[in-house]
Amino acid sequence: MITTTGLTKVYASRGREVSALDGVDLHVREGEVFGVIGQSGAGKSSLICCVNLLERPTSGTVTVAGQDLTALAGRGRRASRELREARSRIGMVFQHFNLLSSRTVKDNIELPLEILGVSGAERSRKALELLDLVGLADKAKAYPGQLSGGQKQRVGIARALAGDPKVLLSDEATSALDPETTRSILQLLRDLNRQLGLTVLLITHEMDVVKTICDSAALMKKGKIIESGTVSELLATPGSELAQELFPVGGEASGPESTVVDVTFHGESATQPVISQLSRTYNVDISILGAAMDTVGGKQIGRMRIELPGRYEENVVPVGFLREQGLQVEVVDSEAPAEQFALPAQSTAALVEGVAK
Repeated sequence: MITTTGLTKVYASRGREVSALDGVDLHVREGEVFGVIGQSGAGKSSLICCVNLLERPTSGTVTVAGQDLTALAGRGRRASRELREARSRIGMVFQHFNLLSSRTVKDNIELPLEILGVSGAERSRKALELLDLVGLADKAKAYPGQLSGGQKQRVGIARALAGDPKVLLSDEATSALDPETTRSILQLLRDLNRQLGLTVLLITHEMDVVKTICDSAALMKKGKIIESGTVSELLATPGSELAQELFPVGGEASGPESTVVDVTFHGESATQPVISQLSRTYNVDISILGAAMDTVGGKQIGRMRIELPGRYEENVVPVGFLREQGLQVEVVDSEAPAEQFALPAQSTAALVEGVAK
């Protein structure tokens, strides 16, 4: 639904150039919730503003719903009209709501339809329908100053949906809200994603947002996408920075004669007593150095850092046992060669059988 290719954005600031985006390739599938996460200055806001051409990219292409938006820029009145029409199918939700204080809630939602030339009766019908959808049917005549922060953001979401968009962009939509309100807004976005088939691209600096709502995610640093994929794929990728941020596990080896392993649990394995089975089966004392578990996409996912006594060579079979249970296993503290750390499943099975013999 959304593709950016080689996207760059350079700003002129005090006589010098500042690169906000540096060759960004992004792929967001239709109907998914995709989160872009990173610290301040990573380029997240520039990216989302380039997706609907609120900011024009310095180079690269932006394609939304099969239409190359960058090809519409700067080609006269017809291109400008086509770009406006394309933008009307992309909703945008802002961090600070951006509601007009002099207009009622209903009038704020009607504003984009008014700009598009929709009749008064149709605007009114659509606004009331959207207010009901976001749970504010009784606030039509209220003014923004009479609403809580969460209610204002619901109005902002309703306004973004006025043009029946295929894509909803969210620019730090929950960062100004308290935790409870944040959860309710995220649940609303997920419900809208499912009910309307919306593709949602959101940017955030909060890992909890990714864990709560996102199907896929990308990590940005210094204008580049460092890694991206589905959340489950990232959690199963050895060395994934995003996985470590989502499920941080601390702890270091107690000494050189030990092997430290990060184990990722997901699906059915998250509810199985795998570690205790390992301890009983191989009569090995296991130390748990750290653990983190949460629900992602309705499934239990977690990571655990454990310490096995002895060097890696002495723990080949226990490590193989963990992999045979369908777990992602990464040896993080051992003198074993790196190529031994990520054996494919078939190699693991052969290795366990061979060592056992």
